[in-house]
Amino acid sequence: MNPVLGYVAIAAVTIATALIGFFGLRISRTTQDFYVASRTVRPWWNASAIGGEYLSAASVLGIAGLILLQGTGGLWFPIGYTAGYLMLLLFVAAPLRRSGAYTIPDFTGARLESLAVRRLTTVLVILIGWFYIVPQLQGAALTIRITTGLPSWMGAVAVSIIVGLIVAAGGMRSITFVQAFQFWLKLTAIAVPAVLLLITVGRDGGPAVDAAVAFPAALGPASLDAYSTVSLVIALLLGTMGLPHVLVRFYTNPDGAAARRTTLIVLGLLSVFYVFPTVIGLLGRALAPELASSGEADALVLLLPGMVIGGLLGDVLTALVIAGAFGAFLSTTSGLVVSLAGVISQELAGGSVRGFRIAAIASSLVPLAVALALEPGGLAGSVGLVFAFTASTLCPVLVLGIWWRGLTARGAIVGMLGGALFCGTAILLGPLLAAGGGWPSGVLAALAQPAAWTVPLAFALTVVVSRLDRRRAPRGADRVLARLHAPEPVA
Repeated sequence: MNPVLGYVAIAAVTIATALIGFFGLRISRTTQDFYVASRTVRPWWNASAIGGEYLSAASVLGIAGLILLQGTGGLWFPIGYTAGYLMLLLFVAAPLRRSGAYTIPDFTGARLESLAVRRLTTVLVILIGWFYIVPQLQGAALTIRITTGLPSWMGAVAVSIIVGLIVAAGGMRSITFVQAFQFWLKLTAIAVPAVLLLITVGRDGGPAVDAAVAFPAALGPASLDAYSTVSLVIALLLGTMGLPHVLVRFYTNPDGAAARRTTLIVLGLLSVFYVFPTVIGLLGRALAPELASSGEADALVLLLPGMVIGGLLGDVLTALVIAGAFGAFLSTTSGLVVSLAGVISQELAGGSVRGFRIAAIASSLVPLAVALALEPGGLAGSVGLVFAFTASTLCPVLVLGIWWRGLTARGAIVGMLGGALFCGTAILLGPLLAAGGGWPSGVLAALAQPAAWTVPLAFALTVVVSRLDRRRAPRGADRVLARLHAPEPVA
């Protein structure tokens, strides 16, 4: 890889992001512009922006790396990431837009008429957002190290500074334009190399691919552990419904019908995108298996074009991938920072624009400190655990709050605390027990992939406590639910 092209790619993405963000700043005038882009974002724009922020380091780099390491087991990640939007479409998108809230705590606090629920939701949203940002910064550090030779920390610092400044300057209106641009950049950056790699492999004289060597029976469908697979799918399907940076985008649609159309378009865009990292992962198993043993699996997308194609074209393709990967870190981090800044500002600064800007800077710097202090793990695996935590905490209160009149504030609090306690303990304890050895494989699997038992447990706690506390059901529940489910004109 030519380091000069790497510098050029990163500089080009950064400059383009800054210019587009500046354009958004020029038309961000009101508080609603900063929080929800004045609820005027049309479905195609919003779908592109959602794709831009949702396709994170785990999607651009991590999926191909997982397929390199796990074979067919890694295919569940793109399936789950995409199908999660089907759950959003069915259960959350339109009602959440009709709620009229700015943030998830706004919704839960109003639905349950409880300041305590609002405060607890705020804490969970902040924790989820911060820990989702960490893998993005680690992905930026990996990209900088692999492609330019600069110290890893410079990638994480650069992303944090750029995102913090752009979000603080322009808010949601500005970030919508940035993320929409970055989705199409990422799609181009992953699709063009994947297609050219396939052409190179398929032509006469191209590198030989031995399917039996690349995909031995030991890594085929029969090798999948049923519990771990089911638990992962539950985490990915239901975790999407609680991601704060995804949900906040539905508040920007003009109405519930637009929110549904946005979700359908997102499903199509993600389905197209995930074809390409899957192809690169499969080719990597055949053509670059040594990356798995060297601990560089997450760098497969960055390294494979140069290894297979080589020459100037290989360097150009690598530079294109670098641009797309850096765009992924910027767009996902910016979406998370926008959602966190909105929540923190609403709770601590009265929803002012000045408070939003201060919160945006803080929301960029705290995850940076965590990312610099922690050793990086697998990108897709790290994000998968965040999905499991989200599915065990925010998902139950959102789904039941939208679809069940009997939900009470105490039920929501116990469900969220229980889900956070059990899932958080499993995430922290699992690696320690695995390193110590001597534990049954079933116990280790339950801790490594906790969603299969923590999500049902959180739902059960929420329902049981709400039933025991049914005399304290919110008095305005019927009015709120009528607004959430009121029919709208079909456009």
